[in-house]
Amino acid sequence: MRKRPPRKPASRRPKWVTWIVAVGAAALVIYGLSQVSGVAYNEEAIRVVDFSALTSRQKRTALEAANNARCSCGCGMGLAQCVATDSTCPIRDSNIDTIRSMVQRAAR
Repeated sequence: MRKRPPRKPASRRPKWVTWIVAVGAAALVIYGLSQVSGVAYNEEAIRVVDFSALTSRQKRTALEAANNARCSCGCGMGLAQCVATDSTCPIRDSNIDTIRSMVQRAAR
């Protein structure tokens, strides 16, 4: 009968290492969530519209409205997406005016 070699004891990490890793992971998740703006097309993507007169809350309101509205040309895109990505849209100028109106409403 062959003898098995003795087992090595399982290496155990100190509890403080586990806690540091857990706190670090939680901090990364919280930081990541705080950096997400919640809008797909922000003021950088929609440069043809000036958002500079708005507070951050007003800007978010206008951007959410522009991202939630739909382009009416039949392309299926959102209003902000259309303005940001499709320079050939036949009603792009009208869409830009609509977003400018959203900015004016948000400023009130």
